[in-house]
Amino acid sequence: MAILSVNAGSSSLKFSLHRFHDHHVDSAWVSGALQGLEPGGTPSLEWSMAGQSQHETLPVDHGDGFASALQRLRQWLRELPGMPPLRAVAHRVVHGGADFSQATLVTPEVMSRLATLNSLAPLHQPHNLAGIQAMAQAFPDLPQIACFDTAFHVDVPALHQRFGLPRALHDQGVRRYGFHGLSYQYILQSLQRHSTRADQRLLLAHLGNGASLCAVRDGRSLATTMGFSALDGLMMGTRSGTLDPGVVLFLLEQGWDHHRLERLLYKESGLLGVSGISADVRRLRQSAEPAAREALTLFTHRVVREAGAMTACLQGLDVLAFSGGIGEHDAVLRAEVCEALAWMGVKLDPDRNRAAQGDAIVPVQAQDSGIEVWVIPTDEGRVAAQQALAWLEQQPAST
Repeated sequence: MAILSVNAGSSSLKFSLHRFHDHHVDSAWVSGALQGLEPGGTPSLEWSMAGQSQHETLPVDHGDGFASALQRLRQWLRELPGMPPLRAVAHRVVHGGADFSQATLVTPEVMSRLATLNSLAPLHQPHNLAGIQAMAQAFPDLPQIACFDTAFHVDVPALHQRFGLPRALHDQGVRRYGFHGLSYQYILQSLQRHSTRADQRLLLAHLGNGASLCAVRDGRSLATTMGFSALDGLMMGTRSGTLDPGVVLFLLEQGWDHHRLERLLYKESGLLGVSGISADVRRLRQSAEPAAREALTLFTHRVVREAGAMTACLQGLDVLAFSGGIGEHDAVLRAEVCEALAWMGVKLDPDRNRAAQGDAIVPVQAQDSGIEVWVIPTDEGRVAAQQALAWLEQQPAST
């Protein structure tokens, strides 16, 4: 049988189909995306299977294009040769807040509670929930299981959860939650299969358009750079990262309203804002503009700075792992970060590092490095499928 993993965005829906047997979830049998789902867009279905990729342009629906695209996806799945029976749809949901710490069956009550967190992850949460609603209509016979990025950090020590704010606000849920949990769970599982140091002091770097670091010790999250929202910590593609709150107070005095501030912090800052060119590291690497170099240098600096903080929480380091679109594919970034962390004992093998392009789980440290360094292509869909399977197995057998 199989589980369909889904990650819904503002104009796309990524999916992967995972077969499972004997409590084990396989890597994606089929993966793909519905693209162009925004109003006025050109919807399409893209998929990869057995090393072959295909693309299908879908008819434009001036009513509910999302629903029409999902109906095509359902039909396409039925037509797949050897298609196993689907048992559930697993959804990546960025924020679970204080209420959700494990995979959960989505009900109207659950949807209402998750919607209260929209303002804490406005780039993701509303679209995650819209995806759940649309999939529930397209696949009404399947349980919709929400799998939370925050759940990996649920056992972070209380000290690491607190802000220096009045206790009443903490009791209302104003605390550090942490994100990218599905990715970190996969990276940890991969290290547990490949490294004898997986139960020691790990620094996991999920570096993409959204970026964070996570300190893991004894297989558990100890600290992470993201906090109450997905804005904190590292500079990102279009997000500011850690910012003196006095800047927000200053802008409020200048007449900025909530909407304008939200747009600035989430969509106009980071690599895009500093460079004035692009949020895409590949494009910035190709640019001769000084602002592009400044943006890349600042991104690297922030990774190094936060890596020092995470290592201090760990009281040392045994393994460093890079993942996410930038971490997996940008050898220059990895080299610069590791060079800046050489004082810890990190030493890359230049040839291994250049050869690692995110297609396989590979070590890239030099033989005399005191710290293991890995490049690990993440697979959030597989982790979501694992969590959905665990939920299914906990349900009482039907009579």
